[in-house]
Amino acid sequence: MAAGLLVGAAGLPLGGVLLALLDRVPFVTADSGLSVIERNVLFELRLPRVLMSAMVGGLLAMAGAGYQGVFRNPLADPYLLGAAAGAGVGATLIIVVTPGDPAYTVPLAAFAGAIGGVFLAYALGSMAGRGAGTGGATLVLAGVAVSSFLAAVQTFLQQARAEELQRIYSWILGGVGSADWRQLAMVAPYALVSSVILLLHGRLLDVLGVGDEEAAALGLSASRVRLVVLVAASLATACAVAVSGLIGFVGIVVPHVVRRLAGASYRVVLPLSLLGGAAFLGLADLVARSVVAPGELPLGVVTAFVGGPFFVLVLRTARGQVET
Repeated sequence: MAAGLLVGAAGLPLGGVLLALLDRVPFVTADSGLSVIERNVLFELRLPRVLMSAMVGGLLAMAGAGYQGVFRNPLADPYLLGAAAGAGVGATLIIVVTPGDPAYTVPLAAFAGAIGGVFLAYALGSMAGRGAGTGGATLVLAGVAVSSFLAAVQTFLQQARAEELQRIYSWILGGVGSADWRQLAMVAPYALVSSVILLLHGRLLDVLGVGDEEAAALGLSASRVRLVVLVAASLATACAVAVSGLIGFVGIVVPHVVRRLAGASYRVVLPLSLLGGAAFLGLADLVARSVVAPGELPLGVVTAFVGGPFFVLVLRTARGQVET
């Protein structure tokens, strides 16, 4: 986050940035020495962008960890399970049919789409599997099928309003370049609620990992826990997608790295995924706006460069853990 504040077309001194941030702390006064233009760059452009990338990355990573805990499947991911595609359809529909600025209704539409996408993928996987124990390959195939169908729906909506294509494609490619304080304030309540719910369910996800019968013997309702975590993870995905577009692989890369470093307990995986996702997407955004400066790469392209090879690695290492 510090690098994101300092690196850019307009160079800002480290000491001045620190003093300017300190000056915003209540009851603290500090002279940063920054000009009016430098302060505007810091507080109106870079700081909202850095905070947005941290929030989006943390939400996607934690949602991925939540999905993996619910499905007991290392391949579960907001992008693969149809949540991101469903949220994309909901957001695109609002952009297409709502006149003017639909910013405040996009998260609600994205949330409804994310919920629909996940439950449709899970229902399809369950018909071919055994409910919550649905095999990994079956679940992934169901998610791919649902995502493909929703992508077709999204394409149809785009063609229905050709004049909105540029705006929609810019959103689909993913990015936080347009982040501002209004967007942050708009999605912060959803992000806070979903994060708190997921973090509070870490211990319960650990219990689910030993099996439904054992969980029931301990007085735990497995179906209730799954439903709550699914809704919270879908809300987190919807928040992220609504403000950043479709950014893939964050929800599968970060939780797997966390498990390698800190163990498999969701009491640890969930909070560290939140922090790791924030750092990962912040770094990806820094790369996106630095590699082809003064141009900018779509953020989803950067994460795909990392996530594609990583997903292949996960497929290989998870062969013994996933039913095929």
